Amino acid sequence: MKPRHKRAAIIAGGLATLGLAAYLVLNAFQSNLVFFFSPTQVAAGEAPKERTFRIGGLVKEGTVKRDNLTVAFVVTDTAKEIPVSYTGILPDLFKEGKGVVAQGKLDANGKFTATEVLAKHDENYMPPEAQHAMDQAEIQKAAKTLK
Repeated sequence: MKPRHKRAAIIAGGLATLGLAAYLVLNAFQSNLVFFFSPTQVAAGEAPKERTFRIGGLVKEGTVKRDNLTVAFVVTDTAKEIPVSYTGILPDLFKEGKGVVAQGKLDANGKFTATEVLAKHDENYMPPEAQHAMDQAEIQKAAKTLK
């Protein structure tokens, strides 16, 4: 084999290896990508049905029901409400009327089954996405009452 052909084969092999590595990295990144949706967006059907995503808002007062390690509650952005079910130990800061972000999947009945629940860490913090969603819901409610 001529040196020119060896060099071309090495370059082609290197490009193929680089392409395969880039494909594997991008595929892993896409499968681990988790989007955030508000209860209004979930109710409107904007959330994926078979993929993991995050939902955030406030835990509605009087909706927390515990059965051993399974907890059912409702997440609201003051406009729409989504029922959530979670099996596991909740964070210490999880309370009714406080901010929450839950990660999981939506079932066929519209109930969100969470695999992870995150609560806010102090009185002044709410995830920016959840705060924005709540602000948008308040604007929509105000617009409806003015009509």
